[in-house]
Formats: sequence, C-alpha cells, structure tokens
Amino acid sequence: MGDIVQMHFGTVDYVIFVVLLVASAGIGLYYAFSGGRQRTTQEFLLADRNMRCLPVSLSLLATFQSAVAILGAPSEIYTHGTQYWFLGCSYFLGLLIPAHIFIPVFYRLRVSSAYEYLELRFSKSVRICGTMTFIFQMVIYMGVVLYAPALALNAVTGFDLWGAVLAMGLVCTLYTTLGGLKAVIWTDVFQTIVMFAGQLAVIIVGTHQAGGISEVWRKAQNGSRISGLNLNPDPLERHTFWTLGVGGVFLMLALYGVNQAQVQRYLSSRTEKEAIMSCYAVFPCQQIVLTLGCLMGLVMYARYGEESPLDQGYVKTKDQMVLYFVMDVLRDLPGLPGLFVACLFSGALSTISSAFNSLATVTMEDLIKPHVPPMTEARATMLSKLLALGYGFVCLAMAYLASLMGSVLQAALSIFGMVGGPLLGLFCLGMFFPCANSTGALVGLAAGLVMAFWIGIGSFISRMPTAVAPVINATAFPEIGNMTTAIMTTLITTKPRPTGVQALYSLSYMWYSAHNSTTVVVVGLLVSFLTGPWKEKQLNPGTIYPVLGNLLFFLPERYKEKLCCVTPLGYKPKGQQPYQMAQKEKNGVACTNDEDKLREEEAEQGTAQPTCNIVHTVQETAL
Repeated sequence: MGDIVQMHFGTVDYVIFVVLLVASAGIGLYYAFSGGRQRTTQEFLLADRNMRCLPVSLSLLATFQSAVAILGAPSEIYTHGTQYWFLGCSYFLGLLIPAHIFIPVFYRLRVSSAYEYLELRFSKSVRICGTMTFIFQMVIYMGVVLYAPALALNAVTGFDLWGAVLAMGLVCTLYTTLGGLKAVIWTDVFQTIVMFAGQLAVIIVGTHQAGGISEVWRKAQNGSRISGLNLNPDPLERHTFWTLGVGGVFLMLALYGVNQAQVQRYLSSRTEKEAIMSCYAVFPCQQIVLTLGCLMGLVMYARYGEESPLDQGYVKTKDQMVLYFVMDVLRDLPGLPGLFVACLFSGALSTISSAFNSLATVTMEDLIKPHVPPMTEARATMLSKLLALGYGFVCLAMAYLASLMGSVLQAALSIFGMVGGPLLGLFCLGMFFPCANSTGALVGLAAGLVMAFWIGIGSFISRMPTAVAPVINATAFPEIGNMTTAIMTTLITTKPRPTGVQALYSLSYMWYSAHNSTTVVVVGLLVSFLTGPWKEKQLNPGTIYPVLGNLLFFLPERYKEKLCCVTPLGYKPKGQQPYQMAQKEKNGVACTNDEDKLREEEAEQGTAQPTCNIVHTVQETAL
C-alpha cells in the first residue's frame, strides 16, 4: 500500500493509549470500593437513581458516538460534501420528543427496564419478545463495533489487532462488572472529553498545515463540497433536507427514546426534571460532534483534494482513509496520533460498556426475576455482575466471529439499525394508541422486523459490486436506522430510477427507521381492530401518553373519549387500590410500612431515593 507502511506509532502514542485504559479501569475500581460498593441491584444497574444532569447527558452522548461514527462522518463529508450536516436539524425534535413524552412515561412508572413497560401496557409475551429482540440487536452489534475500528487501525498503522481488541474488551468488562452503571457513566464522561480532544487536535493541526480555515473553506467551495439546501422530496434520494431532517427524527427517537441503554440513564437521574434536562443538554453536544466531523472532512479535502488516499491505493476503505489522514497530518508530532487512537477507542469503549450494562439489566429484570423464586439482594446483585461479566466475554467472542465474517460483517453491523425502527414502532403503538391490544403488538412487531430485514438485506444484496453497476470501492455499512453507521453506505453510480421492489430497496437508509416503525403501528392497529380493540379504562394508568387528547383539545369530551385517550399521566381513579408487580421485587422482600412512610416523607421534601419495591397503580381489569 505504498508509504502506508511508514506510518507507525511511537512509544509516547502507546503510553497515551495505555493511560486511557488504566484511567477507565481506575474509575471502575473506585466505584467498586466506594459509596455503596455495588451491593444492591439498584446501585449496580441504576446507580441508585442518584445521578446528576451533566454526567448523564455526556453519557447519553457517548453511548452511540461509536468509533464507527468517528471514522465515518469525515469520510462522508470528504466524499459527498456537507449535506450530511443537515442531520443536525433532526436533533431538535429527536431529543424534544423523548424529553417530554418517553421520559415522563418511563420515569413515573419507575421501571428498571424499558421492556417492563411493555408488560404493563400489553402482556408478558410482548415484554419477552421486545427483550429478546433487543438482546439479539446488541449482542451482534457490540462485537462488530469493537472489531471494526481495530481492523482499520491495524490495516493503516500495523497496530496489533487482537492486542487492541482484547485490551479494550477486558478493560471494559472489568470496570462494567465491578463499578456498575456509575462507573459506566463516569467513564463515558472521561471518554467523551478524550473524544473531543482527539478530534480537535487533528482539526487544529490539519487546518494550520492547510493554510488556515479560510483556505480550507475556499478549497472545499471550489471542489463543490459545501452543499446547499436540497429540498428534493424524492425518498430514494440518499441525502436531502427531508431524508436527514425528517427521517433523522425517527432515527433519533429509536436511539434516544426507547433504547434500553439510554432509558437506563434517564432512570438513573435523581429526578424527572434532571432526566429531561440531561436530554436537553445532549442537543448542543450533538451539534458540536456533528460539526467536528464535518470540519475534519473538509480539512481532509483541503489536504488531498480529488486525489484521495483511497484513489491512490494507499488504503482500501473509507474508514481507513480517515486514519491515514490522521497519521499523515500528525506523523511529526509525537503523542497526537496516540491521542486520536485514544479518541477512537473511547468511542468503542463507551458503546460496548453501555451494551454490557443494558444487557445485564434486561436479562435480570425481564428474563430472570419474573421467572425465578424471590432471591436475596446480595444474590441478585452477584447474578447481575456475573451477567455483565458474561456479556463481556460474549462481546469478545462476537469480535472473533466478526473477524471470520468477511463481507457479512457489513450486514451484521446494520442489524443494529434494522431492529431499532420496529422497537420504536412497538413503543409508539403502546403509548399513543389505547385501542392497540397485545395480539396487535406481537403481530405488528413481527411484521416490522420482517419488513426491516427484507428491505435491509435486499438493499445490501442489490448494492453489491457487479460488473454492470460499478461501485466506489468503499466499506459498505448499509444503515438501517442507526446513526453510528449512517455515514458508511455504499454509493452506486448514476443509473435509471428503479421501479417496483427495486425502488423499495433503493429507499434512502435515513427513511428505514420511519418506514419500519410505521409498519409496526399500522399492522398493529389493523390486527387490534380485527381481534377486538381495548378501551382506555382497561389499561394501566400511566402507560398511555394522551398525545391525541392534547392535540384535539377543542373537541367535546365525549368525542375525545371515542377517538383517543384523555387520561393525563399520573391520573389515579378515585378509590383505586395500589397494585404491586411481582417482578418488581428487587430482592424478594417488600418494603416495610416504616420504609414506605420514610419514602413518603422524603418525597414531600424532594429527596426521595427509591431503594425498594416500586408500587404501580393499575385498574382491576378482565384482561
């Protein structure tokens, strides 16, 4: 690959990489031996519901700011221009809706797992299906997201492939297992700072070498890399304002609205208000991340112009091109290449640690506790730690499988996005449509998943390189609703507008999440009406968000009751008795009356910290 062989790391670079690992492990050890020492499931899985707004917001940002995105965004901008920046327009609604709809519902129900909501709203079978879908999604994703950047790094710099994978995987498993969610959140904060520092270092040095920011902008304009507002409504167009600004909203909702990794962070907040504020705080941070990716792509273009390292044969894929650029720019500055590698693997660490913790939570809360006899708190906590440890080893096993996949690796990465849309549709069906029943939810989820895999796999196969339709030599990460892989799809050369099934396969990947979630809602509602729709009075209070009731405020009450749910969140019918879900017993022992009184007094003073069973208010029904 030409002079790519000359690009290697020095001692200082390796030292910085090791410091990242040691610091991350140190945070985990600190929380393992301080505070409550992770002795309860409440502390281990939900950080005692005691986290402040700032660390939660940075953790929310870091969770899906993976190494794939750090490498992908600049190469997208370099190749196609700044049109991708309009994705930032979707962040507003994509974070506002979770803040004011999903967070209040989850937080007020005091659930530990997002899928626990599905049992409260539908049935246990819907909960188990949702949980298994999420586990399938994350298990495949976490191994690939660890292996893919290590492979790119190895190809460009000769950095030891399995040394990096094992070091990252084992350190991440260590601090996740010992320190619980507190360690995951605080390491996310540290790793977010490292990510910003690494990207800034490359941008500053690269801009200086290119002759200043005005020169970078001038070259980008001359090369037609500064994109205007593309208002083309064609859904087959890869990137337009509508695909990015509207389709991106559904993508953001799948990530920040209903994904367990994010919901768990909302639930770890001290109060509902702090959870909402942490969601707000992600908005400017996301804009900064997007801007840094765009700037790095423009600086790359200013350096190479149309003669990219990819075209020159120095690298084989787009993600390698970004690493080549970094090594090229920083080769004479000891330590800075190591800082960017630390930035890259901070992205991987933050993503897989969130995967471990969220997988341990859903496995414990949704699959084990409801189906085994009540256990002691100590035993439940130990089991949760063993689950986190087990998923750590599963991640390493998946990374090994990823190394054997070859071209299938690209499809495996997109599975994360394929599943996000149908799960979003399932939660929307439950929260916004009181008439939806559990049969409709199950059939709708199945239809959404079938549609997602049909379009996703069909699109992937149709975009495979052929002699008839040459493609740009690039890593084909076809996005199916996941922001972290959104920027690495294969670009097919100009050809006639597809029709029929081919048109469906050619749908812009930014619409996949919207299309698949809509499929779940439409099919779910049709099946619900055919099998007997439920009425609002049959449902557990707090499981429906009265969005239609709020929008149709001008209608008389009797019409609103026929059309939609009008019960506000937190409503408690007169004379209703509290009901305690069996599966919510944290340790098999209910709270005592004295504890209940103490919690009520704390709640009045605004200092309540839930430490035992959560009481849900539901109506007696004949479901």
